[in-house]
Amino acid sequence: MAKKQIPDLVVKSKAKDLLAKAGCRSSSDVFDAVNGLIAWYLEQAAKRAKANGRQTVRGHDFMVE
Repeated sequence: MAKKQIPDLVVKSKAKDLLAKAGCRSSSDVFDAVNGLIAWYLEQAAKRAKANGRQTVRGHDFMVE
């Protein structure tokens, strides 16, 4: 099965800077993992908004249950 293509949702240079400030480096696969995580969170927030009868995703839609 082909891997789902996810657009770049992370500014890689900013993420690298944040990791560098924490004293870490990033491996080549870290941005694919972060993109996947962000895409999953966005999908879950959209589902929660729709379940509540809204088309607009709000900040509280990202709350983990």
